[in-house]
Amino acid sequence: QVQLVESGGGLVQAGGSLRLSCAASRRTDSHYAMGWFRQAPGKEREFVAGASWSGGTTTYADSVKGRFTISRDTRKNTVYLQMNSLKPEDTAAYYCAARSSYYSDSYYLSSYDYKYWGQGTQVTVSS
Repeated sequence: QVQLVESGGGLVQAGGSLRLSCAASRRTDSHYAMGWFRQAPGKEREFVAGASWSGGTTTYADSVKGRFTISRDTRKNTVYLQMNSLKPEDTAAYYCAARSSYYSDSYYLSSYDYKYWGQGTQVTVSS
């Protein structure tokens, strides 16, 4: 069982930056792949970024590539999403997710692939 708690959301102007944190209740660097998703009002939850449990492999949605960075601090059992050059269309509730993975360099793109979820943190980007 893994509990995830996100933080770091807020209101920011377009072009600004935020760093989201996802604190896990247990070590996730061994056999837990991590992901960030977001959901805007009236829209389906969409993949944002993913990382393998080794940390050696990451992937991003095309809409955030080059602007967002996923990383993990294994000492703190925390995964981060650094978001730069924010746009109004990035406005959404952001969710952290985790799943066990046998393969050290695998990441997962679908929300159905993840078993554990945080409660979400709201990001609002004003124009």
